Amino acid sequence: MEYGLVVLWLATYLVLGALALPLSATIFRQFRGAGSAFAIPVALVTIAVVGYLVGHLAFGVPALIAGLAVLGGSSLRFGDPDRTDWRSYAEVAVVFTLAFSLMISIRAASPAIAPLPIAAGEKFLDYGLLRTILRSAALPPEDMWFAGESVQYYYGGQLLTALLTILTGTAPRFAYNLALSGFYAALVTAAYGLTGAIAADHGAPRRLAAVIGAFFVGLAGNLYTAVQVAAWLLPSSVVTALGVAPDSELLAWTPSSFFYWDSSRIIDGTINEFPLFAWLNGDLHAHMLTTPFTLLIAALCYSYWQTPETDTGRRRALLLLTAPVAGFLAIANTWDFPVAGGLVFLTVAFAPADPATLLPTRLVTRFPTGSGVREELRRDGLSLLGAVFVLVVGGLSVAPFWLSSASTRSIGFLPPRSDLGPLLIVHGGFLLLFVPYLTGRIVDEFEDRSSSWTVATAAAVAVGAIAAWTAGFAALALFGPILLAAWLCLRNRTDLGFETVLLLGGLGLALVVEFVYVVEPQQRGTGLERLNTVFKVYSQLWVLWSPAAGVIAARLAADRLPGSTSAVRSIDATRWRSIGTVIVAIAVVFTGLYAGLAIPAQVGDDPIGSDGATLDGEAYLDARYAGEAAAIAWIDDRDGRPTIVTAAPGGYQWVPEDGEGASAPASLTGVPTVLGWFHEAQYRGSEPYEDRLADVRTIYEGNVERQSALLDRYDVEYVYVGPAERASYELSVEDHPRLTPAFEDGDVIVYAYEAT
Repeated sequence: MEYGLVVLWLATYLVLGALALPLSATIFRQFRGAGSAFAIPVALVTIAVVGYLVGHLAFGVPALIAGLAVLGGSSLRFGDPDRTDWRSYAEVAVVFTLAFSLMISIRAASPAIAPLPIAAGEKFLDYGLLRTILRSAALPPEDMWFAGESVQYYYGGQLLTALLTILTGTAPRFAYNLALSGFYAALVTAAYGLTGAIAADHGAPRRLAAVIGAFFVGLAGNLYTAVQVAAWLLPSSVVTALGVAPDSELLAWTPSSFFYWDSSRIIDGTINEFPLFAWLNGDLHAHMLTTPFTLLIAALCYSYWQTPETDTGRRRALLLLTAPVAGFLAIANTWDFPVAGGLVFLTVAFAPADPATLLPTRLVTRFPTGSGVREELRRDGLSLLGAVFVLVVGGLSVAPFWLSSASTRSIGFLPPRSDLGPLLIVHGGFLLLFVPYLTGRIVDEFEDRSSSWTVATAAAVAVGAIAAWTAGFAALALFGPILLAAWLCLRNRTDLGFETVLLLGGLGLALVVEFVYVVEPQQRGTGLERLNTVFKVYSQLWVLWSPAAGVIAARLAADRLPGSTSAVRSIDATRWRSIGTVIVAIAVVFTGLYAGLAIPAQVGDDPIGSDGATLDGEAYLDARYAGEAAAIAWIDDRDGRPTIVTAAPGGYQWVPEDGEGASAPASLTGVPTVLGWFHEAQYRGSEPYEDRLADVRTIYEGNVERQSALLDRYDVEYVYVGPAERASYELSVEDHPRLTPAFEDGDVIVYAYEAT
């Protein structure tokens, strides 16, 4: 185990946070603890955005120095040392260290940066992006799977990882797992801080709320494991009576057969990840790396929420500060970019301050307050303008991304929809808290209405939900009434607060994927049309709902169930606290079962090809692929970015005997190959992909004249011939007169090409 690197990276994160602490105290000056929990995300996003922009001129050390200089200068110029709360930062440091250490333990047990059969996921994509960025003298980086062209993918998270790798002087094979652990700790810490700040403003126990919020974002899973445990504990007759088929695998499940993967495939044709699953799986993937910064957006929105209407300048400044963070989301995981706009819209729409006061003084009078529907449209329209402003400015702050690396895809409508049962399994842990929380408030809203009006309204909502379910829109039937209740309570200024804004944001995400999806051409007609859409959107939903769950759980457990109607006033507060505590306990236990089974199983595994725990993501190479390990290391030692050619297409499995390579020489080094994984068909379209696929075959199998023309066209310097190439092609390239062996080891030969 590389304990020295662990200490180095932990210290780096904490020192960067300390550097940003005065700036964070200014931005979040009304937060309990002066925003200490967001110092690390503030530091990281500053370095990333500045490094990205400067990196187009010179990446590497110059970009890193520029990022650190802007961070330090901003903290000195705009930071408020008098507000800095070092005691609170010490608490944050403890939380960060605990989360970091937990994930280090997990990653050290399964560190491999590999495709199947060693590891699942897209680690080669993520590591390839990291390596190709580190090889780049300037941005955008050259695509390691499509030589000669810039990356057509969001890579901001890997760029930030590259800057941290340079800062610490760490070999990339270690930096991968160290960065992954740091992003996890930053997410848990941000959830801890935001949840505690909202709860403190409600007068609820801050630490209780913060711990529960951190639990939901860092340890909780969906209810599938609880369903498995229930099926194991209950008699088979009871389980089948509940609708489970007698031949279902559920009836044969035991704790010893637990597999962490099962909980991620609940809704047909989709991926239903949550943070702990993602980090157990271990990809350094875009949807994971943005999660701390999604909560940073939420924290900026909450700071806006807290700011009095009279402090117009500060509210404008907070929206302006939100823009570059949204810009970073765009370059790190473009799916999250509109989420930032949605959070801004909801915040401005429901905050106590009138959104019209954000406008220049001469325009405020043109938007007078009204009542009813007119007032709703006025606030929502102005709030939409605020959200558009943030997205436009945020988009402009990373303008080079849209011109060079953004991949365009079309929007589809009415994809296959989710059934009610799977929706309850995926989201039920949160709904256990959200439904009773809102129920009391909505009852209060209707208490002063006439009984006939109340009954009619309730009946209309019930009929609408039943109609939606009957029409096949189970999500609308489930989430629609909750959304209406939350919207109504916020608009009528009950004692609900920003936690309900986060709740609304998640509800919106849960509903939008039932109607709209991003079209993946390769998945048309497969039943997987919205696989990526649900995958990426649900990951953000979980992040938004976790702090909300923490606040709501603390209020339920520490006070009483919401609602003060005459129907419940006869029940004393102690009994309400007991009921609330039971609800919270059930939610925590049911969602915590996944971690209770998954973490011990993961930590109990032995690292592949290493003597004990290690963070070396390439440790498996010598043990499992000794025939190629030396050749890949030789390629990695080449200076600059020489172009190679390897078997194509690459895929999710490293199984040369089946004719499918894994593009390992490019993915593990960042040295670009003519064509790598089949993802390039998604990024660039099928025609360019198919053209290169045919060209690679010609290079390995064609005549000398045609081979030479293609090797010259793609500026190839090295031709890789290993197990995948021998299994995939009837090789003629080895007889090319201008190819000479530059490296040989067993069955692997790397030929140097002498261009004409």
